Amino acid sequence: MTVPAGPEGALGILAVDSGGSGLRVAVGTVGRGALAERSSGVPVRTGERGIDPGHLLEQLVPMVRALAAETGVGRPDTAVVGAAGLSSLGEALRAELPTALAREFGVRTTALAADAVTAYTGALGPRPGAVVAAGTGLIAIGTDLTAWHRADGWGHLLGDCGGGAWIGRAGLEAALRAYDGRPGGSARLLGCAEERFGPVPGLPGLLYPRPDRAAVLASFAPEVARCAPDDPSASGILRAAARHIAESAAAVCPPDGTPPFALTGGLARLGDPLLVPLAEELATRMPHARRVTAEGDPLHGAVRIAAGLAVGRLPLPADEALLSVVRGA
Repeated sequence: MTVPAGPEGALGILAVDSGGSGLRVAVGTVGRGALAERSSGVPVRTGERGIDPGHLLEQLVPMVRALAAETGVGRPDTAVVGAAGLSSLGEALRAELPTALAREFGVRTTALAADAVTAYTGALGPRPGAVVAAGTGLIAIGTDLTAWHRADGWGHLLGDCGGGAWIGRAGLEAALRAYDGRPGGSARLLGCAEERFGPVPGLPGLLYPRPDRAAVLASFAPEVARCAPDDPSASGILRAAARHIAESAAAVCPPDGTPPFALTGGLARLGDPLLVPLAEELATRMPHARRVTAEGDPLHGAVRIAAGLAVGRLPLPADEALLSVVRGA
């Protein structure tokens, strides 16, 4: 990944992508090319106060210090943190993180962005269009550059319909139906579940107490895709997922012109069992949109936003819940 060039020379930036599968961090300078990256496979915890800023910093601080030493960026002037769940679970993060980043690294300007915004910016850059970020969770976001419009992104208990955790949970439900002898079960998925997780009566005890429950559910989505060509239950799950994804995309896509649409996130790796029915659903629900390949991922989007802020150019809509900037923390 490279940092977009800017006219003001070597300005240090810090970009963070905090999602359902872990934390990714990049440090670099505007106008000097490549960034250095680090990642952690531990998702940031959520609790009574929402996203836990202490747990985020516990992981972030050593990674940033190592990257700063590696790159020679002594003090990143601008930081962008893209976080899953920011719009509804970000109160503590907004209250504490800008001050903490200023204290730990000397950051002067901090932008807090929903992961949908960083996914959008990574995929399309600052232009009108629509993006579905589909990984462990799922959220759709669109803009005409005057306001953001989002759909779903309500988390794996209330929504994220069609995302990895949703697909994995549906696959495990089909496995449990087969175990019980209820209609709608899949013996094939039952076998996959037992191979991956052990005897299925132990699934509730394995899943319910885990803070990374969504990621564990999403880990079963590839099994659903592998079974889909020969298993009606699995293929039906992926057809339903495709319908949910297209519904969310259509809800946020600008209605005028031929806006670009991109799918980003790890769910695309499920391949044809998901992507073929998705293309059919999109053609029906969004015939005016142009399907394009995502230019980059959410971390790339955080880098783009940070580089724009560093040189005073950010043509994206401000939004208290989705994209807010704190200067001089």
